[in-house]
Amino acid sequence: MNNMIKVNPKLKAPLDPGFTPAVLWNRTFRELAENSGGAKKIIISLERTNGSVSAFETEILPDKPEYSDLNLFYVERLVKNLLWIKGGWKITIAGDENLARKIAGIYSRSGKRKFDYDIMGEKIYGKTMQVASCEIRNSPVENETAVSIGGNLDGCRIGFDLGGSDRKCAALIDGEVVFTEEIPWDPYFQKDPQWHRDGINDSLKRAAAHLPRVDAIGGSSAGVYIDSQVRVSSLFRGVSDVDFKKHVRNIFLDLRKEWNDIPFIVVNDGEVTALAGSMSMQDNAVLGISMGTSLAAGYVTPAGNITDWLNELAFAPIDYRENAPSDEWSNDVGCGVQYFSQQAVARLVPSAKIILPEKMPFAEILVEVQNLMKKGDERADKIYSSIGTCFGYALAQYSEMYEIRNLLLLGRVSSGTGGEVIISKAEEVLKSEFPELSDKIKFRTPDEKMKRHGQAVAAASLPKIK
Repeated sequence: MNNMIKVNPKLKAPLDPGFTPAVLWNRTFRELAENSGGAKKIIISLERTNGSVSAFETEILPDKPEYSDLNLFYVERLVKNLLWIKGGWKITIAGDENLARKIAGIYSRSGKRKFDYDIMGEKIYGKTMQVASCEIRNSPVENETAVSIGGNLDGCRIGFDLGGSDRKCAALIDGEVVFTEEIPWDPYFQKDPQWHRDGINDSLKRAAAHLPRVDAIGGSSAGVYIDSQVRVSSLFRGVSDVDFKKHVRNIFLDLRKEWNDIPFIVVNDGEVTALAGSMSMQDNAVLGISMGTSLAAGYVTPAGNITDWLNELAFAPIDYRENAPSDEWSNDVGCGVQYFSQQAVARLVPSAKIILPEKMPFAEILVEVQNLMKKGDERADKIYSSIGTCFGYALAQYSEMYEIRNLLLLGRVSSGTGGEVIISKAEEVLKSEFPELSDKIKFRTPDEKMKRHGQAVAAASLPKIK
């Protein structure tokens, strides 16, 4: 059904020529709706457990049988994006009861988006996920929540960042970094929660050895965290549901007790990415993107606050072709993690005709590609050019949800000359397709040390010392 709308990107990804930018598809759909003479207004609202409500107003094609499939595809992909960018346990579609009923069937225990239904409901928000409908006049009123957090550099602090291939740690004294360390680990399929806890605590103790005392600890990690509780995280995907609830959900609260109940805060790694950028640039309206083991994102508002949005761009679809690559966790296709992460590099290696050993870990594949890039290998350059081209179109799509003045790019994939190629191609896309964004968005990159350890340093600033 999505093939009923054809888009022709001005720039093609060298190793991913079939890439169908969602932003172009959506714009074409909206133009069709506007020119149809019978466009129908709908409002999609998402409610979270703290009373926050996000709302997105749009138009769809007239309510005719020939437009039914197109309308459903457009709204379903839009709902998916809204869910993983903003979050919510209750979706309300105002203005089209029939469409809401179809979306409810898709996002259900037996529906195609069972993964999203399970995670958004019980795991993140502790409620059964719902899809409701109402008239436009009864649409839930938007009520966004933002909090001020971070930027505290007084005292002796530890900051850590947990990724899928390494855990980083830093020790600070009054804002001065006195120690940083990066230790490889492979947490994804470890079944014993104690293994994770021991690894995290080992990094904290290593950092503490370089401080006269520890006043506060701040951390970032892939996943969804509410009040430092682990709600969803790929790092613990190997842990059983029983052990997750018993030993993982409160793992950082338990560690806080072990560290004498000092201020101890853990948030999503994307939030800390954005915070790191805001602190270093002394500016706001920052979308931080970390291309590492997965795709992490965070946002600092124009007012300098962090929202209660999820910002899980790894699961937000950016490619609307029917045979787009599938995410092995959610089983959905065309989502960000397959384009802007170590997985993306590994996925493109065969197309680049680079021969590497079978079953080589993603982190090692990235190192091999980076080494080829240093030697000026054109095959490696095509990998980064493909990532950058797709990223330019994705950034235009993200700008529909975020007000962006500064785009901060972090993570191992963005290190070195490959990262420069990614930015160059993304800027080229914006200049050619979206000039209004090209003039507005500034690409920012920290130095290499900041790229690799900046999140751990910024994480240290999260708690206020009592």
